[in-house]
Amino acid sequence: MKVTLPFLLAAAAALAVALGAPLATTVLGLIAFGVLHNVLELRYVTGRFAPVLNGRFLVVLFGLISAIVLCRLAALVVGQPARYAEILVGYAVLAAGCAHALRGWLLAIAGAVLVVAGAVSLSWPGYHFVVLAHLHNVVPLFFLWEWAAALPVVTRRWFRTAQVGWVLVLPFAILLGAFDGALSNVSASTVAAFAGDPAKIIALSAPPGSDALIGARFLVVFAFLQTMHYFVWVWFLPRHAPSAARAFERRVPWLRGPRAWALGAGLGAALALLFAVDYASGRAMYSAFASYHAYLEFPVLLAMLLGAGAARSQLVFRETASSGQQAAAGSS
Repeated sequence: MKVTLPFLLAAAAALAVALGAPLATTVLGLIAFGVLHNVLELRYVTGRFAPVLNGRFLVVLFGLISAIVLCRLAALVVGQPARYAEILVGYAVLAAGCAHALRGWLLAIAGAVLVVAGAVSLSWPGYHFVVLAHLHNVVPLFFLWEWAAALPVVTRRWFRTAQVGWVLVLPFAILLGAFDGALSNVSASTVAAFAGDPAKIIALSAPPGSDALIGARFLVVFAFLQTMHYFVWVWFLPRHAPSAARAFERRVPWLRGPRAWALGAGLGAALALLFAVDYASGRAMYSAFASYHAYLEFPVLLAMLLGAGAARSQLVFRETASSGQQAAAGSS
């Protein structure tokens, strides 16, 4: 239970604050942990999946995601055309991941699926970005599922069940109205005056045209998953997957030890000043540069699901597996 109990406690706390103050949880959580979790997630992903993220593939991904950063910055000036451009480049990132992991007819099928999905996204861009926002918060399920592969069987089952519970079951229960009685008045939050019109923040997480109740439910889901997202990247994985950090440090030796934490905290403090002066501008700037960690997840996820580099990853991170077993053994 040593690796499962923290998630049960964190989920209970995250649900309570998300229901009681969803707007404040979303806004203040982003300011406090947004940049730091970016840095720590990039450290984990590029360290643990070094066999996948290397060479020309990494260069291609960096170039494509940099184009997305420019699209998000350009959206401040040109608006919707830049959002369409981001959609196209986003699917190019997925196409690069498929091309790296697949060959032959499987690659052809994946390409056809991406073309259809891209057409749907371009037809309904508002829905595309809402799905993208929630999907980003769901992705830790796959990384935690992969991390747990080396745990003893019983511990692994309990751990994975807990992950499915907070990532999928609880959000669906919220959307179905199971916690409506505990929902707070979103517009009454004192954060509303600081962050601006609550409707604009709700629009980032709710389907276009949602009524007030549905919008509030989606905001609570987003606030809950965002809080758990930070818990995974800022507390759990740095504590329980140290080999990923060491693998990253071999690639980026100038960012060893506490320097990654200092970088995340320092950049976060600088951006917090911009949030304090103009929340909308701070949110836009954060969103642009957060593209690196958000979009890098997807080709890695494709590689995990499609098996690219899986054997090499198991060899490189056997030490991480061992540490997971030790953690589980300590709980028994």
